Amino acid sequence: MFEPPLALASLSGEADAEWALAAADHAGAAFLGGIALDEPAREAARQLVTRDREEFLPADPLAFIDDQLQTVATDTASIRPAINVRTTTADPIRAAAAICTDYDAILEINAHCRQAELCAVGCGESLLADSSRLANYVAVAAEEGAAVSVKVRAAVDGVDLVAVAEAIEAAGGDAIHIDAMDAEPVVGAVADATELFVIANNEVRDADSVREYRRFGADAVSVGRPSRDPDGQVVRRVADAVAQHSPEPNP
Repeated sequence: MFEPPLALASLSGEADAEWALAAADHAGAAFLGGIALDEPAREAARQLVTRDREEFLPADPLAFIDDQLQTVATDTASIRPAINVRTTTADPIRAAAAICTDYDAILEINAHCRQAELCAVGCGESLLADSSRLANYVAVAAEEGAAVSVKVRAAVDGVDLVAVAEAIEAAGGDAIHIDAMDAEPVVGAVADATELFVIANNEVRDADSVREYRRFGADAVSVGRPSRDPDGQVVRRVADAVAQHSPEPNP
């Protein structure tokens, strides 16, 4: 899906094209966003801003996605762009996926954010308990020809993440981006149960963490907060470790 098998995970209100290109010497992919696509998701994002959270709230989310992906895709740097999106309805997924297809970008559906405002309208983590709706989002994106990833969170009460992963795969998904939440063996369980490209996230900081996720079967790892300093010690250390412990892709 991308080489080297190190990604930058989206950061609320920070992960834009400039951020992605700054780390192009180290990472194979950068997940921009998250971007709220429809009005309920955008209103939830506005509420988050009122309590001092950074959010992307462009006047036209789809035009913003097009501009950001174009900036990354047409730069001389070599990093695969991706966009992390939130929505309560499927139609904006279709439109965003079509843009991603134009730039060979990955469309990532956000089933990860756990803020109450987002979950209340049916975004983020709430999708993990509504796998049929999540699978529909995946299918809609796949129909547009986009490579589809889903960002998920482990250790959510009442959620069988392996079953969720199987539903994602059956709907045409290509990847699953797992925030392991100190439940690292779930990465192995998903890797064993599916042929999805597995991206492991959570406390990826050094060779030990890369080696551990590789042992569980991850195809790639991602870093979040350390990417704020894309040429810093943590990103360089992880990039070096990935180069030494590059996972073999799923067949």
